[in-house]
Amino acid sequence: MENFDTILETEIWQGKSLGDLLTLETMASAAGSILGVVAILVLGWIVSAWVQRRIVKLSKANKHLDDMLFEFLASIARYVIMGFTILFVLNTFGVETTSVVAIIGAAGLAIGLALQGTLSNIAAGVMLILFRPIKIGDFVEVADYMGTVKHISLNFTELANLSNVQVIVPNADVWGNIITNYSSNDTRRAEWTFGVGYGANLGAAEKIIRDTIMGDERSHTDPEPFIQVTNLGDSSVDFLVRVWCNASDYFAYRADMTRKVKEALDAGNIDIPFPTRTIVQAAAE
Repeated sequence: MENFDTILETEIWQGKSLGDLLTLETMASAAGSILGVVAILVLGWIVSAWVQRRIVKLSKANKHLDDMLFEFLASIARYVIMGFTILFVLNTFGVETTSVVAIIGAAGLAIGLALQGTLSNIAAGVMLILFRPIKIGDFVEVADYMGTVKHISLNFTELANLSNVQVIVPNADVWGNIITNYSSNDTRRAEWTFGVGYGANLGAAEKIIRDTIMGDERSHTDPEPFIQVTNLGDSSVDFLVRVWCNASDYFAYRADMTRKVKEALDAGNIDIPFPTRTIVQAAAE
């Protein structure tokens, strides 16, 4: 680049003072720096968006990968890239990035103390997304609420209860309580107790119960069903019945079998007792 003495000798700059020339060079330098900063920020934005899309597409291309987890990781990757871009820009202007990081840390601590509840929900949301004890579509019981998981965000988990009513549960309550996931396993064991009268033929009653339940296509033969007399009650002999079925069939299957066994016992003339009370009136003296 030509020095100032050479520039002053040219006809273009004749009549201009050294102060004017310095001002023009300063403006040109500042404009170049601003354009460079804008270019770096735009490049960082483009790269971060591209990385985010690639991570999301990776989960879409493989059905074994969890979409929710990879969307979370994609967002984290984008923020990290933009953070480094901003630090690089500040460093270019001679700003001590260590001081900036320290200021951000102090501000983060102050904000964290003020927003403890919100941050605890976010921390719990991160744990739910990373460890995935529940997934969208699972039927669960959390924080005394039962329903199907519709959405999991960093702040809350959305359920649809048995009446299809929306229930919003803060993530801190989900992660901090016992989680019962009824959809985690493909099969479930249904259980009933059927009582018959003491005068009933137990062999005939057992056959009716077994044939009725095992005749349903939803009943599994493996593991072996359990149908045995397990209790002699005050007014009945109780059969304990345990049969496995698909988890998705559980509720309808259990209700259907309760009714069908009752009707089958009635048809087989097997008495199903119920508690009775006899009132004896004392004779008048």
